[in-house]
Amino acid sequence: MMGDAGSFRRPDWLVVLGVLVFHSALLAWGAFSHSPTWDEVAHLPAGVSHWQSRQFDLYRVNPPLVRMVAALPVVIAGSRCPWRAVSGAPGARPEFWISVPFIQAHGGEVFRLVTLARWACLPFSLVGALICLQWARRLYGRTAGLLAIVLWCFAPSILANAQLITPDVGAAALGVAAGYVFWRWLEQPRWTRAFGAGVVLGLAELTKATWIVLFGLWPLLWLLWRCPEGRALSRPEWLREGSQLGLVLVLALYVVNLGYGFEGSFQRLENYTFVSEALGGAPSEGQSANAARNRFGGTWLGALPVPIPKNYLLGIDQQKWEFERRMWSYFRGKWQLGGWWYYYLYALGIKVPLGMWVLVLSAALLGALHRGYVATRRDELVLLAPIAVVLTLVSSQTGLNHHMRYVLPIFPFAFVWASKVARAVDLKNWTLASVLAAALSWSVASSLWCYPHSLSYFNELVGGPRHGHEHLLDSNIDWGQDLLYLRRWFDQHPDARPLGVAYGLPYVDPRIAGIEYTLPPRHAPAPGWYALSVRTIRGPSREYDYFLHSEPVATAGYSIYIYHITPDEANRVRREMGLPELPEDWQASAGGTGDEPGR
Repeated sequence: MMGDAGSFRRPDWLVVLGVLVFHSALLAWGAFSHSPTWDEVAHLPAGVSHWQSRQFDLYRVNPPLVRMVAALPVVIAGSRCPWRAVSGAPGARPEFWISVPFIQAHGGEVFRLVTLARWACLPFSLVGALICLQWARRLYGRTAGLLAIVLWCFAPSILANAQLITPDVGAAALGVAAGYVFWRWLEQPRWTRAFGAGVVLGLAELTKATWIVLFGLWPLLWLLWRCPEGRALSRPEWLREGSQLGLVLVLALYVVNLGYGFEGSFQRLENYTFVSEALGGAPSEGQSANAARNRFGGTWLGALPVPIPKNYLLGIDQQKWEFERRMWSYFRGKWQLGGWWYYYLYALGIKVPLGMWVLVLSAALLGALHRGYVATRRDELVLLAPIAVVLTLVSSQTGLNHHMRYVLPIFPFAFVWASKVARAVDLKNWTLASVLAAALSWSVASSLWCYPHSLSYFNELVGGPRHGHEHLLDSNIDWGQDLLYLRRWFDQHPDARPLGVAYGLPYVDPRIAGIEYTLPPRHAPAPGWYALSVRTIRGPSREYDYFLHSEPVATAGYSIYIYHITPDEANRVRREMGLPELPEDWQASAGGTGDEPGR
C-alpha cells in the first residue's frame, strides 16, 4: 500500500466535486430523455408492489433493493400497481404481465414516473464513484484516486446503466463498497470493521444475487491474506479473526432477510419446489422441463432450514433454469440456441473504450516490470479475485447471452486496479504520464461523443455504435430506450405520414408517446416511411431483415433506424432478394395489413 501519499488537498476535492456534479448532470439528463427500457417496465411495478403488498414474488430473479429505492418516489406520488390475476406456474415471469396494465393505467404519465424512479437511483452511482476514489487513493496515491473516479464517472457502461432503474450499477457500487470495507477489515481486524463489512455485504446481496459468490470468496481471501504471517498469529488471534469473519457472514444474512421482511425465511429445503436441474434435479420420464421438483427431498440436506428468504432462493433457481434451457442468443450476425463461453470477453473488447484498454494493458505491463506501480500482492488479490470469479461465473452460463451488463459488477474493481498507472505522475515519468493522459482523454472523449446514447456505445474497433448491431443486440444497443427520440423526429417531420413502426419493446405502445403508426410490411419492401429498432431488424424471425439492404435516412438515437423507401428502392431490394417487383397497383394491394404487397 502506498500509504499517506494518498492524502488529498483542497484542489483535489474541488476536482472531485466537479466530476461528481458533471456525472450527476449527465445521468439526470439521460434519465429524463430516454424512454423506459425492456426490464424497467417490469422493475417499476414490481417495486411498487413490494411497498404496497410487502411481498416479493414479482421479479424474484433479482433482489429488491434497487427497484424499491426506484419505486419509493412513485409510491409517494400516489401511483399504485394495478393487480390482476397472474400465473404462478413454475418458471413464469408475471412481472412483465403486470407491466401492461401498469402502463395502460398511467398512459403518457409513465414517462414522468420512470424519470422520477431513475433519479432516485442516481446516488448508487455516486457511492460507486467515491469508493473507487477512496480505494485507489489508499492503494496507489492521490493521483490514482482522481483517475479512478474519472474512469467510473465517464465509462459509457456506467453512464448507460446508472441512469436506469435496473440493478446492475447498484450491484457494482455496493459490491465494490463491500469489497473496500472487507479489505479495511483485513488490514486491521476489528469488531467495528467486521460489523460494517457485514452490513455492506448484506446490502450488496440485496442488489444482485451474483454477489452470493462473496460468501465463499471472502473466507478464502482471509486465509490467503493471513497465510504469510500464519505462524506469527496466536491461537486466540486466529479465533478472534475467525469469529469476526463469522459475524460478517451472519450479519450479511440478517440484512438480506431484513430486506425481504423475513418473508419465507428458514423454510426447510425439502419444502421448496424448484424448476432448475441444479436444485430440482433432472425431470423424470414424461415430466416437462419446467415441472416443479426438489432434488433434496428425503435427504438430510432437505431437513435443514434455509437461512435466506424464500424468494431469494427461488430467484436464484429461476435464473439458473433460464440459463439451463438454452434461449436464443445473438452474436456477430448469428442466432443460435445457447451462447458462447467467450461472449463477455468479446463484448468487453468492443464496448469498453479503447483508451481504457490502453490503461488496463499498461497497468498489467507496469505492474509486472516496476515495483513502483504495485501495492502488495495481498492488496491486489482482493481487487483481482472478484473480477476473476464473477467473470468466470457469468461466462460459464452459456444458456443465455444477451447482456454485457451482467459483468458490470467487475468494472469498479478494474478501475481501481488500473488506476495504478497514475503512479507515473508521482514517479515523475512525464513521458509515460503524457501517453497515459492521452489514453484517458481518448476514453473520455469516445464516451462523451456517444452520449446521451451511452447504452448503444461501441468503440472504434468495430466502427462505433452505427455498426454495433452487427456484433451484439439487446441491452448492448437496443433496449427500447429511444422511443422519445423517435417522437421528436416524428413531430419534426409531418411529411413522414403514414409511418410504419416496428418497435422492439412490446410492452410500450408508441401511441403512448404520441406516435401514430402502422406496421411495416413483412418479408419484402414496399414504398413508404418506416422506423424500426435494430433488434427488430436483426431479429431471429428475419421478417424485417430486408431493411439491411437499404440505408436509413435518419436515426433515433442509435437503436431506431428510419427509412424512406421509394418505389425504385423497393424494386431494387426485391430484385436482390429474388422476389417479384411491385405490381402496378401496389397501393391497392398493400391494404394497410402489415403484409407485403402481392404476398
